[in-house]
Amino acid sequence: MVGIILATHGEFAEGILQSGTMIFGEQENVKAITLMPSEGPEDIKAKMEAAIATFDSQDEVLFLVDLWGGTPFNQANGLYELNKDKWAIVAGLNLPMLIEAFSSRFTMESAHEIAANILAPAQEGIRVKPEELQPQVTATEQPQAEIAAVGDGKIEFVLARVDSRLLHGQVATAWTKATHPTRIIVVSDAVAKDDLRKKLIEQAAPPGVKANVIPVQKMIEISVIYFIVTTVFPR
Repeated sequence: MVGIILATHGEFAEGILQSGTMIFGEQENVKAITLMPSEGPEDIKAKMEAAIATFDSQDEVLFLVDLWGGTPFNQANGLYELNKDKWAIVAGLNLPMLIEAFSSRFTMESAHEIAANILAPAQEGIRVKPEELQPQVTATEQPQAEIAAVGDGKIEFVLARVDSRLLHGQVATAWTKATHPTRIIVVSDAVAKDDLRKKLIEQAAPPGVKANVIPVQKMIEISVIYFIVTTVFPR
């Protein structure tokens, strides 16, 4: 498994690691490295070397740092230069980037692969209100996962969860990346009657995915119709 070093000015690395594990669960071979005001470049370099030495394997290491050109980056870069064929560095650490890195380790075995894979989620995680301030991106190609038959009276379920947190961070980042849905349906009588909570959930959907909130009875009706159409009148 690719080892991950989170290296930042101050305690940011420890805080974001705690946030990431709250959403995605405890992680092996991940270390938070902090550069404190009383420390210098050699201090953080020593911390990085000691952290890497604890990994099950030092062959593949990914550095996630806060600032390109800062001391954590510079010291990571010195270590990277000795192992550039397998190690990688990504600057601009944020929570979507970290969660995607955790998720990628299940299917990717190289730091280079993971580094390339986490760039888009990191950028997509930067959003703004009011929405007209958000730069418009022209899609050159629609993702294959979003190309689906519409209007044939069928719903293809890719994941069903029973979770009182409804649409939370792990669903919006990790599970949508793994299952590639085009729509998230939150089923809750209470939220369906609460316009504010409903709006917040709809706005929390990740880019390219629509979110809807419906009451339990409506979901039952949709499911029954789907069952009758596909079972009594098979195609």
